[in-house]
Amino acid sequence: MYMYSVHETCTLYGCQVTPAERLSKATVAERALRLADEEGLEAITIRRLAKELGVTPMALYWHFKNKDELLLGVIDHVLSGVRADRSAGDPWQKQLRAIVETVIGVMRAHPCLPDLLHSADKTRTNSFTRATNDTLALLADAGFGVEEAYWIATYLLHGAMGLVATRPDCPASVPPEDAAEWRRQRRVQLECLPADQFPMMIEFAKTYQRAPDVERYFAFGVDLLISAVEAMAGRRP
Repeated sequence: MYMYSVHETCTLYGCQVTPAERLSKATVAERALRLADEEGLEAITIRRLAKELGVTPMALYWHFKNKDELLLGVIDHVLSGVRADRSAGDPWQKQLRAIVETVIGVMRAHPCLPDLLHSADKTRTNSFTRATNDTLALLADAGFGVEEAYWIATYLLHGAMGLVATRPDCPASVPPEDAAEWRRQRRVQLECLPADQFPMMIEFAKTYQRAPDVERYFAFGVDLLISAVEAMAGRRP
């Protein structure tokens, strides 16, 4: 016997699928993520998000019982692509680097993510747990015990956060058209330091004469993180 789909039934009987019924967890999480990137985590509320999506708050409670679950859903959504490709046959160093680079890329695309990872219990999400498990497996290949591997995974995560937070560029609050002036003022500030006390800082001031090479900065940072792990792995018995 042929069973009508929901869409066919609605077509036959003249009903319409409501916006709430068209919502998915991914749709809600994506809109919440965009809102947090633009206005900060405090902007995410069930009521505000419902208004953005054109539904009632009850429609969101179908997917997320409260704001805590919503934040976890955002983390799960944004980290869904962070994982090791265990079938590729690449050495652990290459796969570990790929994970770190992916995490950094996601954080660069979504400025709210570091704060989100600090404020919510990320270990309750499948994406974060899977990424951590993949990292531990790679570090086991490198010869580390599971406890040391977990310490390293945590170090790499916070190292990635630090790289994004301290990128050598103007603060986000500085408009692009004012960037050159911001760098000039920063250079002058450093050049005014006492030369007999801070000669290297005065030398460093010269770097503000040009816009920073942000891509080189991130590549250098990833090299630094991975090299530390490789060096320790090389000293394993």
